[in-house]
Amino acid sequence: MLVNLISGDTPRSAVLTVLLLIVLVCLAGAPFLFPGVRSLETAATICIFILLVASYDLLLGYTGIVSFAHTMFFGLGAYGVALASIHIGRGWGALIVGSLSGAVAAAALALIIGLFSLRVRAIFFAMITLAVASAVAVLVSQLFNITGGEDGLTYLIPRELTPAFRMGELFGVRVNGRVLNYYLIFVACLALFLLLLRIVNSPFGRVLQAIRENDFRAEAIGYRVVWYRTAATCLSAAIAALAGALYAIWLRYVGPDTTLSFEIMLDILLMVVIGGMGTMYGAVLGAVIFVLAQNYLQNLMGVAAEATEALPILPLFLDPNRWLLWLGLLFILSVYFFPTGIVGRLRSGR
Repeated sequence: MLVNLISGDTPRSAVLTVLLLIVLVCLAGAPFLFPGVRSLETAATICIFILLVASYDLLLGYTGIVSFAHTMFFGLGAYGVALASIHIGRGWGALIVGSLSGAVAAAALALIIGLFSLRVRAIFFAMITLAVASAVAVLVSQLFNITGGEDGLTYLIPRELTPAFRMGELFGVRVNGRVLNYYLIFVACLALFLLLLRIVNSPFGRVLQAIRENDFRAEAIGYRVVWYRTAATCLSAAIAALAGALYAIWLRYVGPDTTLSFEIMLDILLMVVIGGMGTMYGAVLGAVIFVLAQNYLQNLMGVAAEATEALPILPLFLDPNRWLLWLGLLFILSVYFFPTGIVGRLRSGR
C-alpha cells in the first residue's frame, strides 16, 4: 500500500479506509465525475483546505501549540504569488518565485514569533499570534499601493492554466486550462499532504507528540523543547503558505477577505475538531464535510423545505436562510458524538 510505504501510518479502520479511498477517487476524477464550474470550484477548495488543515494539525494536534496566526501564513503565500505575477509578469517563473518567496517569508516570520514567544504558556502564545495576525491584516489593508488594500489584487497566470487554453474533449468533458489548473492543485496538495504524513510519523514527529503529552518530561530526557516547537511552527507556516499560493493560482485574485480573514481561522479550527486532532486523516474528512456543507447545505435545505411545505412548522426550520444555524447544530452534534473526531471514533471502534 502506498501510504504504508511512505509513512507506515495506515488508517487502521476498514470504514476509514473506504471513506479515504472514496475521497481520493472523487477528487482525482472530479472534472469528469462531477462536471460543472461549481463542482470543480468545490473540489479545488477541498484540496487546498485539506492541506491547510493538515498543516495546522501539525501544530495543534501533534505539538499541542494553539496558534491564531495560520491564516497570516496562508495569506503570505497567496500575496507572494500575486505580487510576483504582477511585477515579474505572466509566466511559470512568477508562480514558482512567488510560491517559494511566500513560503520562506512565512517560515522566517514563524521563526521570529517562535523564538520570542514559545517559551511562554500556551494561552499567552495564542494571544501573541492573534495580535501579530491582526496587525498584519491591518497592515495589508492600509498598504494600498502594494497590496491593493481592501480591494485586493488581480493578476494574470500562465494561459495554460486558464479556461482560454482548450485541449478538446475527454470522456465527454471539455478539457481546458482550468482542468489543468485543478490537477496542478490536486497533485501538489497530495504530495505535500503525504510529506506531512511522513513527517509526523518520523522520529521528529514522535518527539513532537512526546512534547504534546508532557513537555517537562521531554525536556528532562534531553530534547530541546523550544527548538522542536519552533521547527514545527516554521514547517507548518511554510506548508500553509504553499497552500495559500495554490489558492492564489486557482482564484487569480487575492484580498484580505479571501486569505487573511479570522473567519477562515475559525473554519480551520472547526475542520480540525470535526476530523480529529492529531490525525492527518482527520484533516481530509473534516475539510470535505465542512466545505461540502458550506457549499451545498443551503441548497439541500431548500429542497427539504419544498418537500415539507404541506407540514405546518417544519418548513420554517428548513428555510435556506437558516443554513448557518443548522451548520452550527451539526458541529455541536459532531463534537458530542465524536469527542475525539471522526477519525478517532472510527479507530477506537474498529
